[in-house]
Amino acid sequence: MKSWWQRARGSGKVVESGYVVPPAPTEQDILAALNRVNAMLREGNAPPVVISRVVRIAQTIHQTLPRLRQLGLGSMESYSVVATATDYLPEAVGGYLRLPRDWADTRPIDGHKTALVILIEQLELLGSTMDKIFDAANRADAQALVAHGQFLAAKFGHASDGGPDLTLGAP
Repeated sequence: MKSWWQRARGSGKVVESGYVVPPAPTEQDILAALNRVNAMLREGNAPPVVISRVVRIAQTIHQTLPRLRQLGLGSMESYSVVATATDYLPEAVGGYLRLPRDWADTRPIDGHKTALVILIEQLELLGSTMDKIFDAANRADAQALVAHGQFLAAKFGHASDGGPDLTLGAP
């Protein structure tokens, strides 16, 4: 008989409560979710100001995906990337696109803010968050490059101070 842990961590397996544990989204699932958002924008005749922000977020997610393992697959950053692509972004865009365009773009619904302004604020927040996560995902390699440069400078001298002559033979 399998333990609860063995049953729970399997992909799409039933745990004791009868709940089916869904498998973690794959990179293909995440890209498919971004493609669905893109289709929503086209079909919903979204304004360019919305499209440009969604494209920026999608590009950052796409660039971050290969580096998710460096963040740790169970990290909050990895979760945020996946949730942004599969939940937060589609929900924000879908909520706006379900409204009549003229009404959403001109009628205040939260103080003096229209649905369009509220969506833009949400997209700006998602975009800046994805940028920070992308920076964090690249930081380890960037720091390794800096450390390697410091090693080389210590080993061979600094190129800007003249350093040793690295020519391999007489001209």
